[in-house]
This record gives sequence, structure tokens and C-alpha cells, in this order.
Amino acid sequence: MRIRSSALAAVAALALSAAIPATTARADGEAGQAPRPGDIVSSAPSAFHPLPGQPTHTKAWKIHYNSTTADGAPNVVSGTVVVPQDGRTGPRPLITYAVGTVGMGDSCAPSNNLPYGTAMEANLIQQLTLRGWAVVVTDYEGLGTPGVHTYTVGPSAGHAMLDAARAATRLPEAGLSANTPVGIMGYSQGGQASSWAAELQGSYAPELQVKGTATGGVPADLMKVADFNNGSYGSGLIFMAAAGQDAAFPELRLDSYLNPAGKALVAGMKENCVAIDAIAGSFKRISDLTTRNPLDQPDWQARLNQSRLGRTAPAAPVYQYHALGDELIPYAVGSRLRSDWCAKGANVEFDTIWIGEHVSGVITQSLAAGNWLADRFAGRSAHPDC
Repeated sequence: MRIRSSALAAVAALALSAAIPATTARADGEAGQAPRPGDIVSSAPSAFHPLPGQPTHTKAWKIHYNSTTADGAPNVVSGTVVVPQDGRTGPRPLITYAVGTVGMGDSCAPSNNLPYGTAMEANLIQQLTLRGWAVVVTDYEGLGTPGVHTYTVGPSAGHAMLDAARAATRLPEAGLSANTPVGIMGYSQGGQASSWAAELQGSYAPELQVKGTATGGVPADLMKVADFNNGSYGSGLIFMAAAGQDAAFPELRLDSYLNPAGKALVAGMKENCVAIDAIAGSFKRISDLTTRNPLDQPDWQARLNQSRLGRTAPAAPVYQYHALGDELIPYAVGSRLRSDWCAKGANVEFDTIWIGEHVSGVITQSLAAGNWLADRFAGRSAHPDC
């Protein structure tokens, strides 16, 4: 996490807002067709800067596109398409990229930060564009669009990633096509999203030419992750996740379980980004903020179980990585996902990050993950180690 100058970001925001034209609405689907998942609802020129004003030799567009909720209802999600301006005229690969936890407030959405150099993973995304790859970054459901962000609702995030890839290939200005080779990539919250995209792709978006998924720090079992973080440094993530599940499934009635302190904390989390949310929620136990524990209830357990990974083998190869000393997502949760996928015949290569913790893992493993995807795009065989 970087400490950024708010004054510098404000100057960059003012300069860029003056330079970015208005949104262009687009017709959904082809003539005579109903809107399809991945169809673009609107698009507008944007920009991509890892740091305020830093040039990247790319073009970018903010898009709104059709997607699907966890329960199969249509929704609209926003995102950003970034394409290198490197003179390449032939086909180029596309990465559909999911960021780690940024928060629940709309201001935290990647599309609201990538133009101004204030997005936390922009340097990692730039590593991909420097390889000549296009990248589409989903904002996830409810982050930057109306409603509360459905944080940690796996099927929703998987749909959003796959439909972002579809949308990027349907954006004429991007110069991509339906035959574009696609890689799926994400870590932490993005690891959950990318793993869900990998599991869903064969049934939900089989037409996408997915060559592989690089996924790390995956919270594959939310019940185990919640138990691990209860009362610890990462306990705020439990309450963010509860708010995200409640946003997707209002019948869970989270508010009915919270005491006044819990209601105040969750209300604040919905409006702020991860730095504030994590600090505000750290070292709290579920019992400190509730009148009774919702995770003891069958309906909550069923919904959290709906986001558990490992029940479907990804159709394409997977590179999975996890830090042995991960203090937020237990290493055992990641290794169990690997075992579950392997038992179902998936092509999985697993790397243990021996030195480091959760946040450092996305940085130290970014080159290896990118190289692994480059091998898949080049048609080289994967080396599963199940």
C-alpha cells in the first residue's frame, strides 16, 4: 500500500477530467437480439497511469457492460479496458484482471483510480501491458455502480471477470476479436474472482479462448477464513464480507444481527476504502459487534458455502500460488483448493511462496505469474504437479 499525495491526485484528476470525452451509449446485442452477458452498455475514453501523470503508451476506455449476479439475474458492471499503443497490428492476448480488496465505497473502484495513478495494483497491470497484452479490469458488482458491492460473493465476481473479457473483445476501438487468446489473473479478492472465473468458464463462457488462469492468495473457503481472522489483524475483512454477502442476498438480514457498534462499523465500511475499513475493523471479534453470530445460522452458512471453490475443475490450466506465512488467508485453505482441483482432474501447477506474507505475495510472484501466462499464450505445455 502506497501513501499518495491527495493534492497531486486532485491536480491530475482535474487535468484528466477535462481531457476525457463524454460517455458513448451503445446498443445492447446485435440487431434484433436481447442483451447478452458481456454486451457493452456504454463506453468512454479513459486513461491508464500507474502513478499520477506517468506515461504508459496505452489507450484506455471505461466501460459499462452486462453481466450476471450470483443468482443468475442480469446486472450491469463497470470496468476499464487498456490496450498498448506499441504499433502491433496482429492479434494480441487479453488478460481479464481482478484486483485484490480495495474497499466497498464507489470511490475505491479501479476505474475511478486507474486514470489518475491512484490504483494500488496499477504497477502490476503495467507489467502486463509492457508485454504487449491488452488488459480489462473489472470493478466487480456494485463497486462504482448502483448498489452495495457484493464483496466475496464468488459466482458474481467470476461472472464479472468473464463478461469483462467478452466486453473487451466487443469494444471495436480495442482492436480485439472473439478469437483473442485470454488469460485470467487475480490475487486475494482477485484470487477468489479469478478462481471462480476459471471454474465457471467452461459452462458460462465456453466461447472465450481461455489459455490459463494465474490465481493467488485465494480465499477458497469463507467459513474457514472467517474463523481464522476472528479477533485478529484481518477481522475487518469478516465484516466487509458479511456486508457483501448481505448485499447479494438481502434475505440474510445482516442488520438484524448487529449491535449499535456493528451497525456503525458496517455503515462506514460501505462508504470507505480498504485502508480505513481494515483499521476500523481490526482486532474485533464477531461477538463484539453482534447480538448473535450470523455465521452460526444455516442460511448464512449455505450462502457462504455457495462461494466455496474446488467443486468444479477449471477447463484451462491453472497456476496457483500462496504464501506459507499468509496472515490473512490460511495457507491450508489454498493448498486444499489445489487438492480439490487435482482430485477432479484439473491441470494445476502450485507454487508455495516460502518467504513473505499476504500482501507481498502478489508483488513477488507477479513476474512468475506473467511468465506462466506467456508460456500458455505461446502454446507451450503446462507442467501440473498434482
